[in-house]
Amino acid sequence: MRMQTLCLSGLIWSVLATAVGAMDGRSMDQISQEEVRAAVRATVEQNMQANGGVFVLKDNRTGESLQLAFDDIRLVRSIHGYGFFPNVLFHAKDMPEKQYALDFWLKPKGEGLELMDIRIQKGPKKEGNTWTMVTRMPVAWWWIPASEHPGETEEKRAWEVMSAIHEHIAKERREHHGIYQLTDDKTGAALALEFVEIHQPVRKLQQDGRYFACTDFRRQGSQDEYYDIDFWLDDKRGTVTVGEVRVHKVPQQEAGVWVQIPRYNFDGLNYEEVK
Repeated sequence: MRMQTLCLSGLIWSVLATAVGAMDGRSMDQISQEEVRAAVRATVEQNMQANGGVFVLKDNRTGESLQLAFDDIRLVRSIHGYGFFPNVLFHAKDMPEKQYALDFWLKPKGEGLELMDIRIQKGPKKEGNTWTMVTRMPVAWWWIPASEHPGETEEKRAWEVMSAIHEHIAKERREHHGIYQLTDDKTGAALALEFVEIHQPVRKLQQDGRYFACTDFRRQGSQDEYYDIDFWLDDKRGTVTVGEVRVHKVPQQEAGVWVQIPRYNFDGLNYEEVK
């Protein structure tokens, strides 16, 4: 197994393959759970080798750089056509009782697997003198489908729209060393942003059938300056793709505290929530 790697914000992102960049790749049905587990272990090992023996991951919510030790791969879930989602257990360096459950998102690429993102599914919370793991809310879109092989429906479901946004963000981050780069549609300024999460619910405009969802990003290098970015998606020939991206709220300091100031609202728009 050969590995092609990109180091993004302290995290090693990998394409594990016997023939990286091959034109004709394998389908998900041709990839075993053992291969997925091997890809996770290889990515973890490479991250640890690059970071002095610990697994380094930036907490998307707090901006903190976590130093973790690998424990085990708990399970591997899959959604047909969307990828594999191993749930992997770690603990804080030198604190075995402070545990994390991380979701790895892997998609087939060429003859191997491409790491799209890693998200914290459960994080530690101290209760008295003990640590417990608490599920992060809102849950990632891949925990929403009830079936591993969802059937086609005329209307797109919320998790399908969120997956299209997340894949768009993941590809942009890969091209820019882990940072989502966006030109402010009002000021023309270049924004360097760190992805935090996708808001729920997803909505659909009644006027033109477009979907939209809000997201949170943090300004690169800051822990307190958050942007609310709106993604507008088109459904063409049954495929949802990101079209327009707009800055909805910007960070502004008031009395020494960073708050979000909206640039526009949704008055006059008729929309419905997407389930």
